[in-house]
Amino acid sequence: MNFGARVLKTGLAVTLALYLATLLKFPTPTGAGIAAIFALQPSIYRSWRHFLDQIQTSTIGAVIALLGGMLLSNQPIAVGIVCILVIMLSMKMNRADTIGLTLVTVISVMDASGQWQFALNRFLLLMTGVVSAFVINILVFPPKPRKQYINQIESVFSSLSLLLRTAVSHEMKESVFRDEKNALEGSIRSLADKYTLFEEEQKQLRKPKYSETRHMVVYKNMLSSLQKGYEVLDAVDRHYFQAGRSEDTDAVFDRHLELLIKYHEHILLKFQNKIKPDISETDPLGEDNDRFLESVVQGYKQGGASRLRLAVVAGAVYDYGYQLERLDRVADQINRGSEEKDKP
Repeated sequence: MNFGARVLKTGLAVTLALYLATLLKFPTPTGAGIAAIFALQPSIYRSWRHFLDQIQTSTIGAVIALLGGMLLSNQPIAVGIVCILVIMLSMKMNRADTIGLTLVTVISVMDASGQWQFALNRFLLLMTGVVSAFVINILVFPPKPRKQYINQIESVFSSLSLLLRTAVSHEMKESVFRDEKNALEGSIRSLADKYTLFEEEQKQLRKPKYSETRHMVVYKNMLSSLQKGYEVLDAVDRHYFQAGRSEDTDAVFDRHLELLIKYHEHILLKFQNKIKPDISETDPLGEDNDRFLESVVQGYKQGGASRLRLAVVAGAVYDYGYQLERLDRVADQINRGSEEKDKP
């Protein structure tokens, strides 16, 4: 189990919520701690958005629960009916992510059975937990999805390059390959989630500058390149070893995959300002990528349907190379823009 910032902040948010609830002399501080757990979010924008949405839906839920307690009492069947109503209303308002804590509010308020003072006390207790989570998320290790994204790009590429280098040669044990491939898929999915987070922050919290918009294009292309690389792995796993092929075919695929991996690495180094911006491998790669696809297609025409699976794999490899060419052009544009900005 990993001990990260989110784990620490959850503990701090619960602690702060319980302390505040005790300081404000709420009779049962536990509810504030529960609310703090529900309210912690992975980004500043989502924290703010969740804070506003939660107050809105919890207030509506508390009012409905108070009326339900007054009219229907606090019998289990009545509580269930009110919960169903609140869930439907939250879904109608597109506030599905607030349903959990809103239902905690509903149950707590209905337990008061129409006593509005007690219901208000329960509502304020839960809001104390929401506010505590929001404050801790902003002040303690505030989420930095952009920095996490860049760091994770390098880690995911390392895993991808290892699997691509051993995919065709079949050097890695099949069970290990499958486990590593599944782990890579999860990492890319996590990377896509992080991209969504800082894209939200840039668009919603402030008006993005032109330079920031350009960098978003870069990050999107970085993600797309890794996704295309994973599609190559998936195609190899599904089709390559079931196709009719020779040692020469293995050598052709292995050599071209090695070329693409080195090219991908070259581009990432360029983004880190470790490669001169005028050094580019785009043109020769484009020619090699075209020749590779043409050779496989020509072999399919000569070998018949037994080599059809190889054409599927070759198409995925070609798409990966094409996406790398796009990423390289974006890298060159960014570097040229930085050089012009640095000129006196």
